[in-house]
Amino acid sequence: MTALGACFIPWARAADVPRFSLGVASGFPRPDGMVLWTQLSGHDLPERVEVRWEIAADEQFKTVLAKGLEVAEAAWGWSVHAELSGLPPDRWFWYRFHALGGQSMVGRTRTAPAPDAGTTLKFATASCQRYDMGHYAAWRQVVLDEPDLVMFLGDYIYEYGSRPDALRRHYGGLVSTLAQYRQRYQQYKSDPLLQAAHAACPWLFIWDDHEVDNDYAGLQGQSLQPHFGLQRAAAYQACWEALPLPKAMRPSGSDARIYGALNWGRLARILLLDDRQYRDPQACPKPSRGGSNTVTRQSCPELAAPERSLLGREQERWLAQAWDTQRPWNLLAQQTLMAPFAWSDPAGADGGLVWTDGWDGYAPARQRLLDTVAERKLAGAVVLGGDVHTHYVTELHRHAHDPRSPVVATEFCGTSISSLSLPQARIEAAAKLNPHVHYARGDARGYIGFTLSEKRLEARLMAVDDALQVDSAVRIAARYVVEAGRPAVVKD
Repeated sequence: MTALGACFIPWARAADVPRFSLGVASGFPRPDGMVLWTQLSGHDLPERVEVRWEIAADEQFKTVLAKGLEVAEAAWGWSVHAELSGLPPDRWFWYRFHALGGQSMVGRTRTAPAPDAGTTLKFATASCQRYDMGHYAAWRQVVLDEPDLVMFLGDYIYEYGSRPDALRRHYGGLVSTLAQYRQRYQQYKSDPLLQAAHAACPWLFIWDDHEVDNDYAGLQGQSLQPHFGLQRAAAYQACWEALPLPKAMRPSGSDARIYGALNWGRLARILLLDDRQYRDPQACPKPSRGGSNTVTRQSCPELAAPERSLLGREQERWLAQAWDTQRPWNLLAQQTLMAPFAWSDPAGADGGLVWTDGWDGYAPARQRLLDTVAERKLAGAVVLGGDVHTHYVTELHRHAHDPRSPVVATEFCGTSISSLSLPQARIEAAAKLNPHVHYARGDARGYIGFTLSEKRLEARLMAVDDALQVDSAVRIAARYVVEAGRPAVVKD
């Protein structure tokens, strides 16, 4: 029986059919609870299925602390999003599900510390796990690291079809319907290393473009396809069904609010952004296309238009008020590289060559964000990103393009789990033109592991030796430290 339930055995009893082949997951931990997730699989599922869950203080479930019932409905892909409360803070737990005579695998999760608790946080950031380009050896190492939390920063699936010579091919071609998005998620979630990472600890999640359509902006697709709102609605629904997202994030049509904030004791505030749903279309696109382009600043005056926004003005206003001036750290989890990154000399007459899909395409919005960080004196502001399939470590200056202005934040942008990057020689040549970039390597897949205490943030840039091998070794490529109260990165 495959994870997609494609095999039908007419004489099989319901209890013999794997009903939990997509695994289990948890997410969005609070001091008293979290979201527990699963999704039923297999043939001939009823329209509504009662699913029991239980959570225990031990892996053998000798001390069951809570249990409950959720109804999985066909209309929402038979997904379960159980929202627990009443648990003690800062504790680890084990959970499982039961339905139709079957039992799920056991997952491990935890609550966040109490709001006034002194604590530490061990977490990983990851993004961009294109299934047909590589194996998920990075996820095996994440599990071995035993983090408190995983922050996934976008591109959980890819909507493309696969080349005939792909390492492991996508089912079907380019996806655009609810059934197709559901099948793509199911294929990705059939991977045992990804399942193990979900079962190991709670996740936070934000999407980027490939959960819907490459380089989409608001209600505009890359190919300017008509009725794109219907496609976005289908993609958002399949995403919510497949991940441990709260019920409050369940989409209504083509709208779904995923941005928000949560605290980790008195140590840190984590701010989650959405840089797709509310953005203005990219400036100076290619003829008859939407999406990104690479242009010089001089050739595209629209890049400097102050009214353009990557986050949308409502989300910008929310973020300006959501920063925490009491906790020593603010972790901004967003999708891409925030630091300026010119691909030709930014001091030249043309202002340098920039990519319009990232923050360089929305420079005034970036400046508004950095101004707020400086004005509120947020000494522990750390930007976390993904998207560009390259490990970048940068310092963010008050005036983004002026390296003489004060550093107001640090940035760690992680490479991909499996998606390919640009040639390393090209990345190195460009990095030399951007002195605020301290590290730039796109020649290895991986993730970033962090350990955060009240006094310092330690970052380990992890690199997979060979993403074409499922059992590849994973090594530490570099280490960096940020000291509390000093917005600067130091190589460890």
